[in-house]
Amino acid sequence: MADFIEVSKVEDGTRLLRWFLRHFPSMPQREFYKLCRGGQIRVNSKRVRGQEILRTGDAVRVPPTISGYAQARPKKTESGEHFSLEDLEGLRKCIVHNDPDVVVFNKPAGLAVQGGTGIRKSVDKMAAALFPYDKIALVHRLDRETSGLLVVAKTQRAAQSLATQFQTKNAHKEYLALLCGDVNPKHGVIDNFMLKGQVFDSPVRLNNGTGPRPQRAVTEYSVLGGAAGCVSWVRFSPKTGRTHQLRLHSALSLNAPIVGDALYGGRQDVDGALGAMLKTNNLFLFAYKLTFQHPTTGRMISLRATVPDFMLSVMKFLELKLP
Repeated sequence: MADFIEVSKVEDGTRLLRWFLRHFPSMPQREFYKLCRGGQIRVNSKRVRGQEILRTGDAVRVPPTISGYAQARPKKTESGEHFSLEDLEGLRKCIVHNDPDVVVFNKPAGLAVQGGTGIRKSVDKMAAALFPYDKIALVHRLDRETSGLLVVAKTQRAAQSLATQFQTKNAHKEYLALLCGDVNPKHGVIDNFMLKGQVFDSPVRLNNGTGPRPQRAVTEYSVLGGAAGCVSWVRFSPKTGRTHQLRLHSALSLNAPIVGDALYGGRQDVDGALGAMLKTNNLFLFAYKLTFQHPTTGRMISLRATVPDFMLSVMKFLELKLP
């Protein structure tokens, strides 16, 4: 007897063929089209050709003969990446916005954005597997340790538009972070220069003037709460996009490293129950809000992501609020 699967909200707008290849990744396309022609695959009891656009709540008829195609062997790429169908489903559940041009993920901490040597899983490779008939392209980055909103383009045109928005800072990003220390003043703008994990007051050249010149790094910040003398709950709005910019500005410019930052944090001693909660390998930096112009429709899209569980427990303990 055939099964009926309801199209979920995040799958709205997906073509029927792509939907089947996502749920049954081992199924050959020729088999899919054969089943469509035979009327064994249907949508809302109607016959289909295979390129129909699905909408939330549509009932897709799935013949029992294809159940074996749901099991896909872990995919291994040339860069050594390995990910399973369960990994792909986990990333699919992180989607907070999806349309034919753009997909936005609430990236979990610990997942690399871009693949490379020694990286087993990354958003770019897994997104390409989730959307095999789109041209997946990264348009900005998050550190592996940083969680939160990440935009991925699905067409070349969208990639060009979004990349320009992030480069010109027309796309607006807000981060939330828990810092180890009492930040003063409570709001302001950090404006200095960075190069290879160091911060400089001016763009001086290193190595007697022959080395590379540090790049300007600008971050607006405001303290939203915290425990006086212990930790600070801070909202960051970066105006430039330097490597580890918020982590370096926290540790070296505000003298209050982000909780869980093993690279720039040094010793972060907090006593009592809060100290026990903060003994974690997780970085308390979260890409919370993102606003950008849709590359096709031109309308402004503003998204907020759900706070990760490891941060949520500390927020509740300290009675910290979202902005």
